[in-house]
Amino acid sequence: MIGAAMSGRIADLIGRRATMGFSEMFCILGWLTIYLSKVAVWLDVGRFLVGYGMGVLSFVVPVYIAEITPKDLRGGFTTVHQLMICLGVSVAYLLGSFIGWRILALIGLVPCVIQMMGLFIIPESPRWLAKVGRWEEFEIALQRLRGESADISYESNEIKDYTQRLTNLSEGSILDLFQPKYAKSLFVGVGLMVLQQFGGVNGIAFYSSSIFESAGFSSKIGMIAMVVVQIPMTTLGVVLMDKSGRRPLLLISATGTCIGCFLVGLSFSLQFVKLLSGDASYLALAGVLVYTGSFSLGMGGIPWVIMSEIFPIDIKGPAGSLVTVVSWVGSWIISFTFNFLMNWNPAGTFYVFASVCGATVIFVAKLVPETIGRTLEEIQYSIGYVEL
Repeated sequence: MIGAAMSGRIADLIGRRATMGFSEMFCILGWLTIYLSKVAVWLDVGRFLVGYGMGVLSFVVPVYIAEITPKDLRGGFTTVHQLMICLGVSVAYLLGSFIGWRILALIGLVPCVIQMMGLFIIPESPRWLAKVGRWEEFEIALQRLRGESADISYESNEIKDYTQRLTNLSEGSILDLFQPKYAKSLFVGVGLMVLQQFGGVNGIAFYSSSIFESAGFSSKIGMIAMVVVQIPMTTLGVVLMDKSGRRPLLLISATGTCIGCFLVGLSFSLQFVKLLSGDASYLALAGVLVYTGSFSLGMGGIPWVIMSEIFPIDIKGPAGSLVTVVSWVGSWIISFTFNFLMNWNPAGTFYVFASVCGATVIFVAKLVPETIGRTLEEIQYSIGYVEL
């Protein structure tokens, strides 16, 4: 949460690429601290450092991807970020079953070091370079991203024109977010993150083995089945993102998570009244798999895509920080309260999650804009930040 709160300001001050390097230094230091720790307090220190670095990365990576990719590929590329998270979690679960935690912490250094090395190769975000007035570097970065033979004149002029219009506005602060002109984007960005988290994703992800055990099903088989479902569904979301659009995928995804939570809740209800006691565990498994697959299809990645698209460059830092903080706060609340909720009423817990997922369907249908096939500047013109 602390990293997320600072991420937007850091990314605006030193650039997207330098911010990724800044965050990776904390991740590397954190993993080394965990690996070398001799007492428990150093595990906490290491985890704090890794958590801070991840808080910063969770904002700057989707923003950087959105700012460098062409409009017809932006959604898919941004969702690949979610696919890589999915793969990383799956690999960590797999390795953690066979090796000790110190070696696992050492392995955690590998992607951090690879990214640090890669930062010397990749260009800075052209839109950030334009924002800070480094026009020559902006042209070089954009040409490099689009290819030496590509004609970048139209895209370059559009970005320049939009950026120059924004120079008439003051640099956005956190208080500026609450102006009426930003109200819709802020409501959409924050709303999607609240609904994403309070739909129960981290409770189900972190406590899936105990959910299976409570429902009378093998936790090992259930966890393997979750991974088997999660990766292909996330991949399908990447493929469909720039073909079907954001809204249809979100609607299908939210509907699926609602059905999944309802099935898990129903399995606990049937178990309580001793109906279908033998088959209720399979109903719980089906519900968790429907939820996991549906969430991976859209609700996992698309809120981050939309967050990176709907805010103009002058306000993207504080807006993105606020949205990212909301996401991590929601994650913490659900993770912290899930066991208490399950002790209170397992069926009721999942019926509450199903209700939130149902509300997500209505929220998306009524308020979330479609952003497929439009440049970031066109999206923000359509919202009305700057007049054409």
